[in-house]
Amino acid sequence: MRIVYMGTPDFAVPGLEKLVAAGHDIVAVYSQPPRPAGRGKALRPSPVQARAEALGLPVHVPVSLKDADAQAGFVSHDADVAVVAAYGLILPRAVLDAPKRGCLNIHASLLPRWRGAAPIQRAILAGDHVTGVTIMDMEAGLDTGPMRAKHVTPVEYKTAGELTTELAEAGAVLMAQVLEDLDAFPPVPQPDEGVTYAAKIDKAEAKIDFTADAHAVERQIRAFNPAPGAFFSYGGERFRIHAAHVETRSGAAGELLDDSLLIGCGKGSIRPTLIQRAGKSAMLPGELLRGFDMAAGTRVDD
Repeated sequence: MRIVYMGTPDFAVPGLEKLVAAGHDIVAVYSQPPRPAGRGKALRPSPVQARAEALGLPVHVPVSLKDADAQAGFVSHDADVAVVAAYGLILPRAVLDAPKRGCLNIHASLLPRWRGAAPIQRAILAGDHVTGVTIMDMEAGLDTGPMRAKHVTPVEYKTAGELTTELAEAGAVLMAQVLEDLDAFPPVPQPDEGVTYAAKIDKAEAKIDFTADAHAVERQIRAFNPAPGAFFSYGGERFRIHAAHVETRSGAAGELLDDSLLIGCGKGSIRPTLIQRAGKSAMLPGELLRGFDMAAGTRVDD
């Protein structure tokens, strides 16, 4: 098939690679423009742009697809289908209608649950037992289009980063299967029941709320690993918790309950197992406490 591939972050790279390996004709790759990155703030291409260029594919990085020239350029590719994976730009009607077989999306949730920008993080935060990917036909609404295939996976104790990697690969395999015989995967309308929305993550959400149940705090830590990173403040410094486990011991919310970094929550307590002091590398709690006093009875976020 003649395919236009549209994606930006690491999540979208396996899909591109899988379709190339399957022998499809990738006539164009669309990605968001390079962004400033690193200490020097030099422009850095997105992971999809970098991979597409390495594969020798033509890449387009428009700021928007709303103007007539951008839309005409898209139409000129004469694609059979567009495959979209975390592209990040709104597709106008002229773009949605251009490919002969429409636009197909790799969405990282079991629709209609978690339509929107941050389905993986929201699934973890909500304590969902399972999540997955859905291949869907795109339409003007926010992830409202009919579904063609799903892949289900347990959430367990995975971080957002681990789930993203897993679902990116699963979505790539599933999309390749669908495109082998599109007619064998007829579109099925999404049910009206069970609709939820995965709002974009606000960095302020990463501040740990120790008044919450310890299980909710542990989910917050996993949902924001690797980014933006769940954190608390102590002694005027910020500490990111990369991993932790729940304990049953009770105490005041935000209080250090022992000399080994057990922190009280609204119910139960949380013990970090990997922590990062500002400006330092992530380390085990024992390593941190050898050079930094965090004594029992004191409080974090004072």
